[in-house]
Amino acid sequence: MTRPPTAAQRRVIDAADPVTGRLKGTEAQLAALVKRGLAFRHPRPPHDHFLTPAGHRIRETPEPGPEPVAETSVSAGSGVFAARIGGEEAADGGPSRIREVHSAWQGLLEMRRMTNPDGATDRPCGWERTHLVQAAALTLEAAGHPPAGASAGGAGYRVRATPQPEAVAVREPDPGALRACAATLEKAGWQVGEHTEPRTGARYVLASPRRV
Repeated sequence: MTRPPTAAQRRVIDAADPVTGRLKGTEAQLAALVKRGLAFRHPRPPHDHFLTPAGHRIRETPEPGPEPVAETSVSAGSGVFAARIGGEEAADGGPSRIREVHSAWQGLLEMRRMTNPDGATDRPCGWERTHLVQAAALTLEAAGHPPAGASAGGAGYRVRATPQPEAVAVREPDPGALRACAATLEKAGWQVGEHTEPRTGARYVLASPRRV
C-alpha cells in the first residue's frame, strides 16, 4: 500500500504548471516530494522543481478516499503508476488504463526535456537509466503493445533486467511482434539488437538507452 501525499503536498502538486509540471512551494515541501519520487530538482540553475511521471499521475487522479490504493511491485517513479512489465495477472486495459499510461508517458517526455542537457525528448534521460525495466515497459505499453499475462509462454511482451549494465531483455513469442517492440524502443531512443538464447533458440531483444 502506498501512503498518499499529505494535504499540503497535494496542494503543491495540484498547483503545478499544467504543461511543464514546474512546482512552487517551500523548500521542505519540495524536498518531501523529491524524497517520495513525485518531483525532481532540475540540475541547472535556477534549480526549479518539476513533477515526475508519478507526480503527473497523482495530479490527474481524484484525491483518494480514506483507504489508499493498492499498487503493483514495479512502478514508474514512486509506485503510484505501475508500468506493466509482462507476466502480471490479467488487469484492466480499458480507457482508464489508457489514460494512465498516456499521462505517465507525457510526464516522462517532459522529464526528458527538462533533464537532458540539450532538452532532447528523442532519447532517454537519467531517470530511465536508473529504472530500465520500468522505462522500457512504459515505452512499449504507451505505444500500444500488449504485455504478457501470467501464463508462461503466452503472447505479449516481457521486459526483464539483465546482467549487462544499462540493458534490458524484451521477449515476445511472436517474431513479428518482437520486431515491432524493437522498432518502438528504437524510435524512443533505445539501442536495440536481436539475439538468440543459446539453450532454447528463442529470439529476444536486448535494449539499452541511447546517450547521443
